[in-house]
Amino acid sequence: MKIIVDRGRCTGIGICESVSPDYFEVGDDGVLIQTREFVAPEDRDEVSEAVLSCPAAALSLAED
Repeated sequence: MKIIVDRGRCTGIGICESVSPDYFEVGDDGVLIQTREFVAPEDRDEVSEAVLSCPAAALSLAED
């Protein structure tokens, strides 16, 4: 699976980072840093939770 970030919607709150810190990080400037683009099979549930937790609906997953 591939993580898609809608930068126009992202508000940098950081819930994704707290749920899945290996994939998301919010910089000091409030900008989301996507540390990995593709989700490892063993991380699928964690990343899916991060995507669903985004209050701005800025994250989605696509089959690669």
